[in-house]
Amino acid sequence: MDLDTKHVDGIEKKKLMLFALSTCIWCRKTKMLLNELGVSYDYIDVDLLEGSQQDFAVEQVKKFNPSGGFPTLVIDDDEAIRGFDEIKIRELLEK
Repeated sequence: MDLDTKHVDGIEKKKLMLFALSTCIWCRKTKMLLNELGVSYDYIDVDLLEGSQQDFAVEQVKKFNPSGGFPTLVIDDDEAIRGFDEIKIRELLEK
């Protein structure tokens, strides 16, 4: 299933997909940090999806974050940073 992702242009460092909630302060902080670092990323505000799209997005999050928490930042489709972890995000993207 294709999800309605939003894209933010920037430097292509890694393939980044952010699963977020529109009302979550930590999700907003993660977006602000990614913007500050000037990297390209895609994101979905899962709470703004409906029905089967929302269910599918939650399934995707749980593959990387079994607790289903937000934000979940998926890197190169194979690893994830769970929650807002500024140190890990900077270490990953400032190389």
